[in-house]
Amino acid sequence: MAKAYWLVKSEPGVYSFDQLIRDKKTVWDHIRNFQARNNLRAMKKGDQVLYYHSQVGKAVVGIAEVAREAYPEKTSDKGDWSAVDIAAVKALKKPVTLDQVKATAALQAMQLVTHSRLSVQSVTPAEYAAILKLGS
Repeated sequence: MAKAYWLVKSEPGVYSFDQLIRDKKTVWDHIRNFQARNNLRAMKKGDQVLYYHSQVGKAVVGIAEVAREAYPEKTSDKGDWSAVDIAAVKALKKPVTLDQVKATAALQAMQLVTHSRLSVQSVTPAEYAAILKLGS
């Protein structure tokens, strides 16, 4: 089965990609949007994840991968929420800014452009490849 591709967002002041590199792996939790939660539940071990710095920087800065598939989130006192574990793979050589994404024809339909508030997004293989090319 082919790998799937995803994008997760974090404010760098809350949890940066550099911190993920230092930690090597983290729990991706506290997601309180049903579509984003469903995306977490669709992630499979080994799927590739683009790491996006939101608010400050507004750029894809690194690559992670799903290290553990969805499980019930322990921090939730009510509701049906999930978490996954992600592991750092590597930083991009050059951050790929939101402006670059919007200016790239092949990325016009990317959820980062069309569903900008969604914190866990699916990414097509072509979009993933285009981001990697821009970031190399």
